[in-house]
Amino acid sequence: MATTVLDRTSPTGATARRAPWRSPVGQPAYARPALLVITVLAAVLYAWGINHSHYHTFYANAARSMTESWKAFFYGSFDPGNSITLDKLPGFLWPQAISARIFGFHPWALTLPQVLEGVASLLVLYRVVRRWAGDNAALIASGAFLLTPVSVGLFRTAVEDPLFTLCVLLAAEATQRAAEDGRLRPLVMAGVWVGIGFQSKMLEAWAVLPALAAVYLISAPVPLRKRLVRLGLATVVMTAVSASWMVAVALTPAKDRPYVDGTTNNSAFSMVVGYNFLNRFASLGISAASTGSISATRGGGGHGSGHAGGQDGTNAGGRSGAHAGGASYGAGSSGGAGAPRGGAPHPRTADGSATPGTPGTHSGHSTPGTPGTQVGQWTGSAHMSAQAHRGGSGGFGSDGQDGWSKMFGSSLASQTGWLYPFAAIALVCGLLWRRGRPRTDRLRAGFVLWGTWLTTYFLVFSAGSVGGHTYYMGVIAVPLAALTGGGITLLWHAYRTGGRRAWVLPGAVAATAAWGACLAAEFPSFLPWLAPAVGVLGLVAVVLLALARPGGPRHGRRLALAGLAASLAAVLLAPSAWAVQVFNPAYGSSSMGAVGPSGTRGGHGGHGSAKLPGGGHMKGGFGDSDGQLTANQGKLLAYTTAHRGSAEYLFATNGWNNASPYILATGAHVLPLGGFSGQVPFPTKARFRQLVDSGKVRYVLLGGGRGMGAMFGGGGGGGTTSATRITDWVRSSCTRVPASAYGGRQSPATAPAAEGNTTQTLYRCDPAR
Repeated sequence: MATTVLDRTSPTGATARRAPWRSPVGQPAYARPALLVITVLAAVLYAWGINHSHYHTFYANAARSMTESWKAFFYGSFDPGNSITLDKLPGFLWPQAISARIFGFHPWALTLPQVLEGVASLLVLYRVVRRWAGDNAALIASGAFLLTPVSVGLFRTAVEDPLFTLCVLLAAEATQRAAEDGRLRPLVMAGVWVGIGFQSKMLEAWAVLPALAAVYLISAPVPLRKRLVRLGLATVVMTAVSASWMVAVALTPAKDRPYVDGTTNNSAFSMVVGYNFLNRFASLGISAASTGSISATRGGGGHGSGHAGGQDGTNAGGRSGAHAGGASYGAGSSGGAGAPRGGAPHPRTADGSATPGTPGTHSGHSTPGTPGTQVGQWTGSAHMSAQAHRGGSGGFGSDGQDGWSKMFGSSLASQTGWLYPFAAIALVCGLLWRRGRPRTDRLRAGFVLWGTWLTTYFLVFSAGSVGGHTYYMGVIAVPLAALTGGGITLLWHAYRTGGRRAWVLPGAVAATAAWGACLAAEFPSFLPWLAPAVGVLGLVAVVLLALARPGGPRHGRRLALAGLAASLAAVLLAPSAWAVQVFNPAYGSSSMGAVGPSGTRGGHGGHGSAKLPGGGHMKGGFGDSDGQLTANQGKLLAYTTAHRGSAEYLFATNGWNNASPYILATGAHVLPLGGFSGQVPFPTKARFRQLVDSGKVRYVLLGGGRGMGAMFGGGGGGGTTSATRITDWVRSSCTRVPASAYGGRQSPATAPAAEGNTTQTLYRCDPAR
C-alpha cells in the first residue's frame, strides 16, 4: 500500500504555515504587510533615541529603590531605606524596575517597557477596531493613533499612562468579546484589566467603566437579568484587583512598611481617593479635607485653585503644583512643556536653552531675599502671572484657556485634538444611521464604546486639574483614532452609496482640514508651510470627492479613490508633521509627553532645559536627570559613607530633590524629610530625634531645597510642617560640618540663616547624653 506524506511546508498540507507577512484568509492581501509597517514605524518612533534618555527624576528614584529590595519593589518606596513611598500606586513602575533588574539601571532600561507597552497598545487597538469595523478601519485607526503627537510622546516617557492605556485597551477588547457572545469569562477578564490599570493610574482607570458597561448592557446576546448579574460579578473582581495593594498596605503594621506619601494619616486609601482624586476637582467645590490628604491641610485652594496661599502670589498653599501625575504649579493656567507650571514659557536662547537669571524661570539659583519667594522657588511670580496666557505646548489651560475650554486650547489640541471634528461627525453619524438596528448590532456597539469613552474622559479632564501633563491625553487619543478609522469606512460607504449622505464625507474632511490649518497657524514659526498645505489638501480632497460622487459630473472609482487618498492626507498631515519631530533634537518629546514646539505664536523650546541641583534639568516642567553626581556631591557622599558608623542612613535631607542625586547614582540610603511636597508629617520631630538618639541618623544635609520640598515648606526654617521643625532643630542643636572637612566648597557664613540661599550645609547630630 502506498503511503502519502503531507509536506508541512506545502500550502495544500493541513499544517501549512503562512509567512508572517502574508494576510490570513479572509483579510485583504495588503492588511498584514500594512500592519507590519505600522508596527515597525511605531517601534522606531517610540524607541528613537532612548539610549540618550534621561531619568524622570522623581519616579526614577523609586525605580532605583525598587531594584534594591523586593520590599521596596512591592511598596514603591521612594528611597532604598523604605522610609516613604511614592505619592502614587507603584504598579506602573513594576515593569520599569523589572527591566532595570534585567538590563541594569540605565535611563533606557526604564524607557524600554513604555516602548513595548506602546507597540502592544497599537496592536490591541488594531484588533479591537478590526473586529468592530473591518480591516481598513483598523489600519486607519492604527495609523491615526501612531501619528497623534501625544501617543508618540507618551510611549517614550517613564510615567503612569503607558501601562494604563494598554490596560484599558485590553479591557475594551475583552468586553467586546464578551458582548459578542455573552460569555462571562472575557467580561471578568475585562474587570481584571481595569484593576491592573488601577494599579497604574488609580481611579482614572475606572472612568472607562461607563463605556464598557454600556456596550455589554446594550449589545450582549443574553437576557437583561443575566447581563446585570454578570456585570455585577465583573465589578466585584475589578474592585478586588483594584483595591488589592491598598488592602495589603492597610493590613500591614505601619512599623513594617514605608509611610504612604501624600497623606497625614499614613493611609493608602487617603492617598488614592483624597490626594490623587478629590483634590483634582477643587475648582468644582469638592473638598478632600476629611480624607487625610496633604494638599487639603494647607491654605490656598489645593489643586487648580488659581489662588495659592503664599506670599505675593507665590504658591505656598496646598499642592496646587505637582510633578508628573499632579496638577500645575500655580493653578489658573499653566505653562508649556518647557515652562514652569502656572507661568510663562522659559525665555530661551537661539539654541533652545533656558535663559539664565530671567525672572519667572528656574535658572539654577534663586534670588536671595526676593519678596514672595521661597528657597528654590521660581521667582518673578508677578511676571509669570502676566505671562500665563502665553503658555506652550503641553500646558493644560495655556493660551488663557482653562477649565472647560482647556481641551481646545492650541497647546493641548496640537498634541491630541487634530481629529476632533472628524471623530465627532463620525460618532453622530454612526449612532444616528444605525437607529432601528437589532439590539446586538456590533457596529453601533462600537460607536457606543468609543463615544462613551471619549465623552467620559473629555469631561473628566475638562473639569479636573491636570496641570501641564500632556501624556494624560493618551487615553483621549485612543477613541479619537478609533472613531477616525471606523468613521472613514462608514462615511466612505455612505459616499459610494450616494444620496444626501454622500456629502457628509467631504464635509467632515473640510471641517477637519480647516481645524487643522487653524491649529497649525497658531505656531507660525514652526513649519510655516504646514497650515497652507493642510488647507490646500483639504480643498483638493473636497473638490475630488464632489466631482466623483455618484451622480456627479465626473463620477468614477479612480477619481473617488484619489479623493479618499487626498482626504487621508489632509486629515493626517498636520499630526504627522508634529509626531516626526521626535527625530528633531530641537523639538523632540519632553518628560511631559509633548512633541513639537513648546511655545505658541512662534515660540521654540524643544529640549531646552534649566539646570537643577545634582545634575538634573527642568525639562517639560519637571526634573530629568542623567544620574551623575557632581564633584562636591561625590566628596560629600564619600565623607558620610566613611563616617556613618552604624547609622542606617547616610544622611537625612530636606526634600526629595536633595536626596535624588545620591539615590539615582548609587542607591544610597538617604532619608528625605517631608515626602514629595515637604508637608508629609514623616518623620515627626519626635521620631526624628529618636532616630538620632538611636544612632540611625548621624548626618543631615540642609539647604539647596529646590523643587517641591522647598516650595511647600521642606526647605527653609520658620515653617509649621514636620520638615521645617526638624530643620530648625538641626540648625540649633547639631554641629555644622565645614565643607573643607570633605573637600567641598566652603559655605558662606550666612548660609544657615539666609532664607534665599541655596547653599547646602552638612550637620552632624549626636545622640542626647
